[in-house]
Amino acid sequence: MKKFFAFILLPYFLISICGCAPLIIGAAAGGLGAYAVSKDTVQGDTDKQYEALWESALNVANARGVIRKENASNGEIELDANPSKVWIKLIRLTQATTRLRVSARKYHFPNIELAQDIFVRIITSVK
Repeated sequence: MKKFFAFILLPYFLISICGCAPLIIGAAAGGLGAYAVSKDTVQGDTDKQYEALWESALNVANARGVIRKENASNGEIELDANPSKVWIKLIRLTQATTRLRVSARKYHFPNIELAQDIFVRIITSVK
């Protein structure tokens, strides 16, 4: 029984001493899997159309704060969601695949919870 618990707890222990744990978010929309690429960034690839993702990102950004910069051709949105700053980046990988990356910082410190929330809201609100 002790070996079983040691085997179960070993991955959690290894992740905790590494300093960076991979974060997996499962979104029901399109079977998307997202992961944390840094302490303040969540990204994932989706088969949603670029234009639909862009509209969804603009709507979510307007609802969450004040948009400071937006560039549709580069797929970049920067907004202030008091007191955090958020950066949303859309990257067209292929005709059918788009990468969504959301970063958030609060007082220059990572705010992964906000990045996750905005990421999921964008994906689930795509029409």
